[in-house]
Amino acid sequence: MKRIALLAIASVLFASCGQNKNSNQQNDNSDQHFDSYKNSFIEKLWKVYPVWAASQGYHNYDSILIVPSEASRALENEFAKANLDSLKSYDLQKLSSNNKTDYYLIENQLNELIWNNTSYKSFEWNPSDYNVVSGIAELLNGNYAKLDVRLMGIYGRLKSTPAYYESARKYLKNPTKEHTQLGIEQNLNSVSVLEKDLLDSVKISGLSESVKKEFETSIVNSAKAVRDYAEWLKTMKNDTPRSFHLGKDLFEAKFRFDIQSRFTSEEIYERALKRKDELHAEMARISKSLWKKYMGSEKMPAEDLEITRSVLEKIALQHVKADSFQVTIERQIPVLVDFIKKKNLIFIDSTKPLVIRKEPAYMAGVAGASINAPGPYDKNGNTYYNVGSLSGWAPDRAESYLREYNNYILQILCIHEAIPGHYTQLVYSNQSPSLIKSLFGNGAMVEGWAVYTERMMIESGYGNNEPEMWLMYYKWHLRTVCNTILDYSVHALGMEKEDAMKLLTSEAFQQKAEAEGKWRRVSLTQVQLCSYFTGFTEIYDFREELKKKMGDQFNLKAFHEKFLSYGSAPVKYIRELMLQDKPGVQ
Repeated sequence: MKRIALLAIASVLFASCGQNKNSNQQNDNSDQHFDSYKNSFIEKLWKVYPVWAASQGYHNYDSILIVPSEASRALENEFAKANLDSLKSYDLQKLSSNNKTDYYLIENQLNELIWNNTSYKSFEWNPSDYNVVSGIAELLNGNYAKLDVRLMGIYGRLKSTPAYYESARKYLKNPTKEHTQLGIEQNLNSVSVLEKDLLDSVKISGLSESVKKEFETSIVNSAKAVRDYAEWLKTMKNDTPRSFHLGKDLFEAKFRFDIQSRFTSEEIYERALKRKDELHAEMARISKSLWKKYMGSEKMPAEDLEITRSVLEKIALQHVKADSFQVTIERQIPVLVDFIKKKNLIFIDSTKPLVIRKEPAYMAGVAGASINAPGPYDKNGNTYYNVGSLSGWAPDRAESYLREYNNYILQILCIHEAIPGHYTQLVYSNQSPSLIKSLFGNGAMVEGWAVYTERMMIESGYGNNEPEMWLMYYKWHLRTVCNTILDYSVHALGMEKEDAMKLLTSEAFQQKAEAEGKWRRVSLTQVQLCSYFTGFTEIYDFREELKKKMGDQFNLKAFHEKFLSYGSAPVKYIRELMLQDKPGVQ
C-alpha cells in the first residue's frame, strides 16, 4: 500500500512540472488557463494527502494511509516545489482579482508545506501528530456513501496502521513532555472507536462473511498498534525533552504562514496590550454602575480591577448545572436564529444540519467546545458542535468551569461556535465558487469572523443592552485579547506558567479551571491563539472603514453576506476584493 501510494505521488509530481508554462503562453486566456491549473493542482494535491482529502469530502483515496517516512516527505517537498515553479508561469497582472487571491493562497500553502518539513518539523517532537483513528472516525460517521462503501475505505487504512505507528517511533526525537502526554491520551481514548464503533458497524454491514472476518482481524491488529504506540510513549527514554516554547523566529514564521495578516506577530501583540487596557477601563465603568445591585452596602475597593472582579464573580454565580450544560446549548440555537431573522442580520440556511454532540474522546484535551464542519465536497454533511463533557470532574473544578461559562457567556459561546459564528461562516465558505478559498481556509478569518459576530450581535441589541451582558461580553472579549498576549508571550518571549496564570486570572478575570485549560492549550499549540484577535481586528476595522465611507448606503446584512461569499480567504484579500466590488450597497 505504501509503495503504491508513493509511486502515485511520484507520477503526479512528474506530470505537474512544466505543463502550465505552455498553457500560459496564451495570455489572452490567462484566467481560463489558471482555472484549469487549479483543478489539476487540487486533484494532484489529494493524491499526496489522501487523509486530508477525505476530511474535505473528497473520497477517491479513502483507503490510502501514507506511512510517514523520509521518502514521503521528500515527495511532498518535490510536489510543492514543482507547483511553485508552475505558478511562476502566470502573470499576476493578467489574472482576475479572485484568481490573484487563489494564486497567493496556493503559493502560501506550498511554501508552508516545505517549511513544515524542513524547519518546523513537528513530526520529530509532537507524538500527537500521529493518530489514524480521528480520520477513520470521520469516515465512519460520514453520510457521503453507504456504510459498506465507507467501511472498505477504512479497511484499506487499517492495513497500513501498524506500519504507520512503527514509523512514528522511528522519527520522534526528544518530543516535548506536553505533546507526549497528549499523544498518549488521544490515542488511548481512540481505541474504542476501533473496538466498538467500527467493529459494531462491520457486524451489521452487508459485507461478505469472509471480508468481515479479515476486517475484524485488521481491527484487532490496528487497535494493538495504537495501544502499543501509547505504551511506548509512556516508557520511551527522553532525558532531554524539547521545550514546547517555539521561539521567536519560528513563531513569527508560523504566524506569517498561518495568519496571513497585514500585521506582524509583534504588531498584533502590541495592539492587544493596548486593547486590554481599554477593556479594563470600560469594564470598571460598568462594574461601578452595578456595584450597589450586586454588592449592596459593601465598600467599593480602591482598585478598578478589584471592583470589576467582585461584580463579575457575583454575576458568574448565575449558571446552569453540570448535567444540563449540553441541553442548554441545544435550546440556545433556535433563540439565536430567531434574533438574526428579526434583525435581518444575515441569511441562515436551515437546510444545512447542525448536530450538537458530546465531544468525541479522540478529540479531547485541547478545547472545551469546537465545530467540525463538512468539507466543500460534502456540502450537505453534518456540522458537529462538539461540547466537552464535565462527567467525572471534581465538584470544585466543575463549579469553576460553570462559573466561567455562566448564563451570559454560554450565550456568547453559542454565537461564536454556531450562529452566526463558525457554523454559519463555514456553510457560506462551502458555497464559495473558489474551491481554493474553501480548502485553504485561513484560521484568522474563520476565528476572526466568530469573534466579530459576538460584538455584532451585542451591538444589534442581543441581550437587550443589559449592562450585565455588556460586562460579560467585555470579559469574553478580554479572553480573545489575552489569547494573543499569552500566545506571543509564551512562545516568542518565553513566559512561564506562573506569569501566564497571573495574566489569565488577575488581568483577564478567568476562573482557575479556565486558566489551567488555557495554559495547557498554549503549551500544545502555537499561533492559533493569535488568530482570534488578529482576524477580529481586521474585520471590525474594515467594517468601520466602509461604514464611514458609505454612510447611509451601508447595509449590514449585505456586508456580511458579501464578506462571507469569498470563502475562508485571509481578511486582507477579502478587503481588496470587496473594495473593488463595492459591498454593502442597498
